[in-house]
Amino acid sequence: MRTEQLSGDAAGLARAGALLAGGALVAFPTETVYGLGADARNGRAVARIYEVKGRPVFNPLIVHVASLEAARAIARFDETAECLAEVFWPGALTLVLPLRPEAGLSPLVTAGLETVALRLPQSPLARALLAEAGCPVAAPSANPSGRLSPTTAAHVLAGLGGRIEALLDGGPAPVGIESTIVGLHPAPALLRPGGVPAEAVEACLGQPLQSPQPGEKPSSPGQLASHYAPRARLRLNVTAPRPGERLMGFGPTGEAALNLSPSGDLREAAANLFGHLHLLDREEGPIAVSPIPEAGLGRAINDRLRRAAAPRG
Repeated sequence: MRTEQLSGDAAGLARAGALLAGGALVAFPTETVYGLGADARNGRAVARIYEVKGRPVFNPLIVHVASLEAARAIARFDETAECLAEVFWPGALTLVLPLRPEAGLSPLVTAGLETVALRLPQSPLARALLAEAGCPVAAPSANPSGRLSPTTAAHVLAGLGGRIEALLDGGPAPVGIESTIVGLHPAPALLRPGGVPAEAVEACLGQPLQSPQPGEKPSSPGQLASHYAPRARLRLNVTAPRPGERLMGFGPTGEAALNLSPSGDLREAAANLFGHLHLLDREEGPIAVSPIPEAGLGRAINDRLRRAAAPRG
């Protein structure tokens, strides 16, 4: 199969939208990372997402929509969900909400759960594509399951080229780290830290977010212990790299193969995280990572790094 490479102009959008509506897989940019999209109502197309990525079928997918009205047709929004959507949509926040039985989604999207993960992306190109396709689009990150998330079109082609129908190129993803995922039932919980700092969500809610209980079945993407992993082994919170290790620095670390942000800017570090890991993973040898503050976007960065460094089955 040849992966068709499409530009983000009117012709490229029309072609990508038609392919999605016809049951094909199309990788496309969002502000967070590139997603691998399929019509969320088309069971055969959604099954191909799992097949192409090698993704476990018990790991649910995020559904991307073009408007809040489209989201309300898929899930039940209570007052809390409406408040969060008003503040953070469009943007890098995913809400896990009760699924409307009449929504018509493939059961594969929700992994058989009675909830669905929904996001209205901020990227104008992503929203234009969703409008062009005219359907809710299930879209995990456009990479082999468990590997580094793609933040450029080149990353997508390196992992999935020749296995999907098309790629819509929108340039580098500016946020560079996946969306924050919040579940609201029975109480607001942080299911995955991401591009919206958890502190901002808590400030909007006026209460702290709970954490999922250990051993719970995944109710959203990004909850597997080992995930977002390069081929190389990672060692975290390193102040002095060992011989043979390549240091991915943060802040004024001195000698580093690559630095996420020499000035210690967490927003810059999040945008660079997966791109730097992709570059370091092209070479042989382990990767050491400087300490990163566990606050704001640092919480999401450390979450990805811990999963990337976790033992692999």
